[in-house]
Amino acid sequence: MSINTYEQNRILSASPVELVKILYAGAARAVLNAREYLRAGDIASRSREISKAQAILLELATSVDTARGGDVGVRLLALYDYMQSRLLAANTQQSAVPLAEVSALLVTLQEAWMKGPDSEERELAAAS
Repeated sequence: MSINTYEQNRILSASPVELVKILYAGAARAVLNAREYLRAGDIASRSREISKAQAILLELATSVDTARGGDVGVRLLALYDYMQSRLLAANTQQSAVPLAEVSALLVTLQEAWMKGPDSEERELAAAS
């Protein structure tokens, strides 16, 4: 997958909070694609998209600063860990249910980060 110049510039110039939003969008897109590939019976593509979502969640988890983010950071790490386990289940069981669950959680997280101006609490949860 190649990134176009616009997207590359957007990522390079993004604030930490904007990067989190970009990562959530990428993870949500990967899970949606995995669901489509599961329906189509394309095992290799499904596994690739699940792996992509897992890599994005790992990146999100490594960016959490629990020292600065406190309870929000700890809860985000637990949620990312839970989503990782559900993606693993989706991949090994070839099941749509865990994918739908992760998709719903990602949408909820995206909506929370998109509301209003960047709050100090969200900024603290993201690494600088």
